[in-house]
Amino acid sequence: MLEVSSLAVRYGRSEVVRDVSLRVEPGELVGVLGANGAGKTTTLKAIAGVLPVARGEVRLDGRSMSGMDAHRRVRSGIVLVPEGRHLFPVMTVEENLKVAAEAIRRRGEGDTLSFEAVFQLFPRLRERRTQRAGSLSGGEQQMVALGRGMLSRPKVLLLDEPSLGLAPALVDEVFDAITRLNGEGLSVLMVEQDAGRAFDVCSRAYVIERGSSTMDGTVAELADDLRVVEAFLGAVASDRPQSVEE
Repeated sequence: MLEVSSLAVRYGRSEVVRDVSLRVEPGELVGVLGANGAGKTTTLKAIAGVLPVARGEVRLDGRSMSGMDAHRRVRSGIVLVPEGRHLFPVMTVEENLKVAAEAIRRRGEGDTLSFEAVFQLFPRLRERRTQRAGSLSGGEQQMVALGRGMLSRPKVLLLDEPSLGLAPALVDEVFDAITRLNGEGLSVLMVEQDAGRAFDVCSRAYVIERGSSTMDGTVAELADDLRVVEAFLGAVASDRPQSVEE
């Protein structure tokens, strides 16, 4: 579905991402782990076309995305839900969702996913549909961002830190929704600070260090790797292999 080969991205003269390669098969939920500043967010932005690529290639369904800007990549099926949500704060929940739906309609791509599907996934958004997005809690804003991503009809959904800054109960709700979407066949590539959470829902994961992908494998394999345990799993390491097996 998605294949990234030898990706490199520069900010000015600084090469932030040097050599990242990864893949997402149809229907997979794949995690990306790494320390702050490792290049995870930059990698997602480059895949989505938000940042230019210095070297390497992004392919979707075997088709090169080289030279395509962000809106053309959305049209092809690569949709990014960015860290921090980036909603229109003075617009209502419904208006934020309409932005994505209208973009698809203007491209003449047929019927869009209905708002009802979003409200079924996140019932509390139905109650807040006329409320300004900027007045919502962080978790509710994340739900709107995910709903907006759904309405863009992705083939691959890129999620950047979906749990960041959320209360535990809302993290559960957001991750339940991600799992449901993946269970319906949506391919997902997710950067997540909470490795334990990521390991609970992902089938495979990649580790990015200093701008390069250095390790990958199933979550069970990575949970048995002492380097991954020490760097990302910490105090929950003793429980993680058992929970992965379950």
